[in-house]
Amino acid sequence: MSLKPSVNKTDHAQGNDNADLTIVEYGDYQCPYCGAAYPVLKELMKEFKGQVNFVFRNFPLSEMHPYARPAAIAAEAADLQGKFWEMHDVIYENQQSLNESFLFQLAEKIGLNLSQFKEDIQKPELEKKVDSDFESGIISGVNGTPSFFINGNKFNGGAEDLLELVRENVN
Repeated sequence: MSLKPSVNKTDHAQGNDNADLTIVEYGDYQCPYCGAAYPVLKELMKEFKGQVNFVFRNFPLSEMHPYARPAAIAAEAADLQGKFWEMHDVIYENQQSLNESFLFQLAEKIGLNLSQFKEDIQKPELEKKVDSDFESGIISGVNGTPSFFINGNKFNGGAEDLLELVRENVN
């Protein structure tokens, strides 16, 4: 399966936009497997910072994980204040404590303007962004989280396998 749509300006990306290697993760903030993948992906980005473009797309499995969608919307709201990745990271780092009110504590912790944040999380366009990420995952053949794509092609393996593959091919 291939990634649809391909990586674009609406995506959250970190690393090098012009890298030869683009990794897309479809993730759920409450998924324990995504939580386990998080430190591995951090390691990958640290090791290959200039050589990889890393993109995160929301894929909240709301029926199994009731706080995944609110967390995704919170991260999108943080993005409006230029702090998507800070929120992304702090949610994964505190995944065990996730609930709706805790998201406000995290927003405060990363220095967001809280009244702005409270207003922003109500915005319908943030829900639309999460939904459109989710729909793109469905179209791209995502059937669980985390799911990874390398340069537009689905990667059948976990974060450890991904790190191994990058180590073998980038150096």
